Amino acid sequence: MDKYLEMIRIRFLMMLAYRTNYYTGILIYSINIGAYYFLWSAIYGSKEQIQGLSVTQMTTYVAISWMARAFYFNNLDREMAMEIKEGRVAVELIRPYNYLGMKTMQGLGEGIFRLIFFSVPGFILVYLLFPIQLSWKPDIWALFAVSILLSFFINTELNLLTGITTFFLYNNTGLIRAKRVVIDLFSGLLLPMSFFPGWAQEVMRYLPFQGISYIPSMIFTEGFTHHQAFEAIGQQFLWVILLFIPIRLIWSIAKKQIVIQGG
Repeated sequence: MDKYLEMIRIRFLMMLAYRTNYYTGILIYSINIGAYYFLWSAIYGSKEQIQGLSVTQMTTYVAISWMARAFYFNNLDREMAMEIKEGRVAVELIRPYNYLGMKTMQGLGEGIFRLIFFSVPGFILVYLLFPIQLSWKPDIWALFAVSILLSFFINTELNLLTGITTFFLYNNTGLIRAKRVVIDLFSGLLLPMSFFPGWAQEVMRYLPFQGISYIPSMIFTEGFTHHQAFEAIGQQFLWVILLFIPIRLIWSIAKKQIVIQGG
């Protein structure tokens, strides 16, 4: 376990070397959230609520969704694709650790860095600029912390699945881009699930994407009751387990037919 904890520390220090990029990113995210605020204010107009959310709750939802994205987002699929194409994965496979476990810990180290240097200061800036409703209830923060951690694992597992496909496709750039668009759309990052048509909501209930952004954001904005929050976290945990199964199966097959491009 020590070597995996060390990977978290190393990735954190690597990100620290380029922390200036995240200071500019805070400004960009703030502008983005501001644009959403004015857009939703215009949509709401004189309406107090839409789909059970007030304009203040919607602003909070948008802010939390984008700031939480900084924690769970990573480019592990792109990293894996490059390592497989360049042949570096062959060296990684003979090292005394689990390759997929190592990648997960690297993503976690990156997420912790972004949480400290991006999400927290960014949210403080947004809180000062826009009408955001913060909950000071310890149980809400605890449920949100558990939910956002599970959202990281769900997103990371989807990235690992996409990265593994490089063994079979050799060039999965299009798949990686498509996966990112699908996650942003169906995770609730761009639009809460409750705003989708009824048939679409039913379909998305059977997909893992809602566990990435929609569930933690709804928990934080108290759009869920405590009972609904516990049920939603249970769904997240179930998806973490379910996604682990195809990862292990496909990974075991992929290692047996490794082909390095250019070598």
